[in-house]
Amino acid sequence: MEDTRIYAERVDVTEPLLITSFPGIGLVGTIASGHFIIELNLDPVGVLESSMLPPIATLNEGLIQPPVRIYQCREKNFILIHSDVPVHPGIAYMLSNAIIDWAVEIKAKRVVSIAGLTTFEDKKRVFGAATTKETLEEIKSHVEIFRTGTISGIAGSLLNECFARKIPAYALLGETSGFNPDPRAAAEVINAFNRIYSWRIDVEKLIKEAETIEAQMQKLAEQTQMHEVKKEYHPMYG
Repeated sequence: MEDTRIYAERVDVTEPLLITSFPGIGLVGTIASGHFIIELNLDPVGVLESSMLPPIATLNEGLIQPPVRIYQCREKNFILIHSDVPVHPGIAYMLSNAIIDWAVEIKAKRVVSIAGLTTFEDKKRVFGAATTKETLEEIKSHVEIFRTGTISGIAGSLLNECFARKIPAYALLGETSGFNPDPRAAAEVINAFNRIYSWRIDVEKLIKEAETIEAQMQKLAEQTQMHEVKKEYHPMYG
């Protein structure tokens, strides 16, 4: 649509990997892409603007940041689309269409959607799915194959659009319980990239963050349990 556009400076990477991340289950993709930005000191090169996105601007140290931003990494030859806002399912197709139009324009070699996947086991595995057998072959020895199920939201919409246009694409889905932000699942997604592309992106900060969150959740659970015990305790008098 005409009111959904990508405004970007000239990117100086050739046939890049285009990584896309929008808030979803466990904020797995958002945490992972945020870590890419900080750890690799990525340069912002553009924004995605649309009248269909929430009318907000985010702030970082007093500076305005549009909610959907584009970064590039020359060293590892990738472009990253990072969103601070979730995408309503009703507009996922239109945003996906604009993103893939741009992917064609910059001659992206692969499109990757990163997101979370809720399971009952929560073993922090990373599941992968692809639009072609050849692309699945590239990742299958580094992830668990997501054999049956659905990928919803804009992550699924992007993959559908790539399939329709015959653009090689795949999803990396970090396993999570889905109820709280999950830095550990995000770290495993980054480790999957490390395995696939022989990168060495450190995830130690994410693991420490996960340990802090887990400790806070444990403390909260204990406090809640103590509160419930006190409420249920009825002393008897002889």
